Amino acid sequence: MATLRAIAERLDEVLRTRETPDYPPAVNGIQLENRGEIRRAAVAVDCSMRTIEGTIASGANLLIVHHGVLWGGVQPIRGAMYERLYRLLTNDVAVYSSHLPLDAHPDLGNNVLLAAELGLVPNGGFGRFQGIEIGVSGETEMSTAEIAARADSFARQHGGRALATPFDSSRTTRRWGICTGAGASAETLREAVARGLDTLIVGEGPHWTAVDAPELGLVIVYAGHYATETLGVQALGRLVEREFGVPWRFIEAPTGL
Repeated sequence: MATLRAIAERLDEVLRTRETPDYPPAVNGIQLENRGEIRRAAVAVDCSMRTIEGTIASGANLLIVHHGVLWGGVQPIRGAMYERLYRLLTNDVAVYSSHLPLDAHPDLGNNVLLAAELGLVPNGGFGRFQGIEIGVSGETEMSTAEIAARADSFARQHGGRALATPFDSSRTTRRWGICTGAGASAETLREAVARGLDTLIVGEGPHWTAVDAPELGLVIVYAGHYATETLGVQALGRLVEREFGVPWRFIEAPTGL
């Protein structure tokens, strides 16, 4: 039987957890230990009560997530936080989390896998953060309408829908960038303009990004924070099964965003 330590060490190695910068609340790696022997894994976007209950119901004792149990930062262990931890501890479920290391991975990452879902082939990076590129970019001759339609079809598979800033139906996308999750920001819009991109595909972003996009010559496709981050954790599930023989299950818990 595989051990938590062996699985975590392998994931940390593959994802370059220690070398990849991230926001402090991410706490990448093992967030919660268990007795150590892993019989089954569950993967999910968020460490919510829904995913915890789904993990327990599936018989898994390892939950691999993108947004960990500590995402809200330092806080009292009471209310919802207490209930989550109580359920995890009393069922001996370990939690392993990977945020930006998973987003940025060249093979298992949310960004490169979303590009593949949309039929786009990356040839460069995008979304600089503390010296690394989290997202991907590339060139195409696909109609912007087709990209938006594919993004919407993908989002609907995960309980959401894609929205796009206004564009002419005859518009062709030639230079695109992808930054999953909360990918539309002042930094990514400036970078998109500097790189000469015309289409930006993200999970979500503030209202003002949709206001500014047309004036910057950009179309932004908001494909859903949750939906765009379902791919990486499933890739980790496949890796764990392939290398350790541990079966896994994806716990779907859409937020609608």
